[in-house]
Amino acid sequence: MRTLVIWAVVTAVLAVPLVAAAFSPLLAWRDPIYILAGFAGVLSMGLLVLQPLLAGRDLPGLTPLESRHWHRWVGVTLVIAILIHVAGLWVTSPPDVVDALLFVSPTPFSAWGVVAMWAALAAATLGIYRQRLALRFRVWRLSHTGLATVTIIGSVVHAMLIEGTMEIMTKTALCALAVLAAARTLIRLRVWDIRRRS
Repeated sequence: MRTLVIWAVVTAVLAVPLVAAAFSPLLAWRDPIYILAGFAGVLSMGLLVLQPLLAGRDLPGLTPLESRHWHRWVGVTLVIAILIHVAGLWVTSPPDVVDALLFVSPTPFSAWGVVAMWAALAAATLGIYRQRLALRFRVWRLSHTGLATVTIIGSVVHAMLIEGTMEIMTKTALCALAVLAAARTLIRLRVWDIRRRS
């Protein structure tokens, strides 16, 4: 029963914000590409809740190996969603995306989004090329976790500052859950303790 409840909550965390966004009045008269970009952003926030839970092996019914496997695949999906989000905005408004990437945009949320994007790409790169980089486990773990933390913080600030597709209540709840999930995993795994390996 507990397992079913937890997975039902996880499903709701991913689905409810998308459903709420679908009813946003801001979608009226928008291009399909812009709408796709917005939904990719909403999905990204949901995946940022899921990733720490998988990293911390907190989801029931999954073995540690399965959790690690799904953590990698969700990470890949997150990167794809971020790229779709940025590419869609590029197609609909190239100057705004250029200004954001150059950190000259007048809108504060743009810089936070760009920082989160680069941190997510760097974290994914570390995850994919972990063996080839031949980094010591402690160095890799601190680097990957640090970049993931920057991704979550940057994404949360980006989402909270922007007035876009996401409905305010579900957005706030999603951001809070992402921060809480990340904090729980950091504390539980004690990633800052370089003397331990888990």
